[in-house]
Amino acid sequence: MPSQPPTNIHQYFGDVTDPRGQNARHPLLSIIAIAICGTLCGADNWVDIEMYGQAKQEWLSTFLDLPHGIPSHDTFGRVFRQLDPDEFQRSFHTWTMAICELTQGEVVAIDGKQVRRSKEGVLGKEGIHMVSIWASENQLVLGQEKVDDHSNEITAIPTLLHLLDLTDSIVTIDAIGCQTEIAQTIIDQGADYVMAVKANQETLLDDVIAAFETLPSGVRLPYARTIDKGHGRIERRECWVTDDPAILNHIQAYKAWAGLQSLVKIVSERRLPDKTTIETRYFITSLPPDAQHLLRVVRTHWHIENRLHWVLDIAFREDENRVRKDYAPQNLAVLRHLALNLLKQDSSLKVGIKAKRLRVQ
Repeated sequence: MPSQPPTNIHQYFGDVTDPRGQNARHPLLSIIAIAICGTLCGADNWVDIEMYGQAKQEWLSTFLDLPHGIPSHDTFGRVFRQLDPDEFQRSFHTWTMAICELTQGEVVAIDGKQVRRSKEGVLGKEGIHMVSIWASENQLVLGQEKVDDHSNEITAIPTLLHLLDLTDSIVTIDAIGCQTEIAQTIIDQGADYVMAVKANQETLLDDVIAAFETLPSGVRLPYARTIDKGHGRIERRECWVTDDPAILNHIQAYKAWAGLQSLVKIVSERRLPDKTTIETRYFITSLPPDAQHLLRVVRTHWHIENRLHWVLDIAFREDENRVRKDYAPQNLAVLRHLALNLLKQDSSLKVGIKAKRLRVQ
């Protein structure tokens, strides 16, 4: 167990509004602090967090106000069910920005993930869907936003973008975020974008495909290739890019896409002992036509899957978590992101996040 508590809890979470009013037995800041420390140390639900608090009460009492001891798991559950998730997320964001400074040209990936067991089938309520923004070089969750019920990620992405100073970064978004308004927001923030183009933008997709398939004879586009081998497979990725004004003009209403500078085609071939798969993907970007750089950026986008979503499922067992009442699933998701950020910053051990959670104890 660390000899000192996580720093600045009061500074960043002290202004969160207590939903219980003035007659609460346990101070809100103490409840939040115990939940943060418990989640950091391997607790995945309110019962676990209460047990953690009971085991570490002597240490916790050295920096927290605990007039009535450790709150019960019911108290933790009630508080986080009622706690304003927007306030809690803003506090998380302010804390994250205090420990993270985006580097120039850093890839900032945006993607969504459903917390599957937060579903309430009897009430016809789907599991909550959280959109996160991930700084690839810093390896930090910069923010998260719950997708509105009966909506999709398009509504949450602009909120996340407005939260952050994205100057000089590169924002990568999967096809659902390929929208003219989102492109404009990114450019207005002083950032660049790389957006996947799929069937949700059918006309744009058709135009981009045609742009690469109808090139004049003899035209050579900027090109890059990577080959990776390992675990019984070979993966080859090829990238072609163009910023030819004549080709861009072929795209219907391309000027509606703020800052659009280049079109990107990537062909991925994956060879396994028993089969070979080939996938072709297309992107639009505000970056210049550097094929090698754009191939790296597109690959880096998937760090949000491998280093965030996968880790949440494996190390935090997120998809198995049955917390589902009111605001509790959102607030618990923020606790997991906060704990993950703290653990990612620890470079003293070359082990996985799950092992680090056990080691922190």
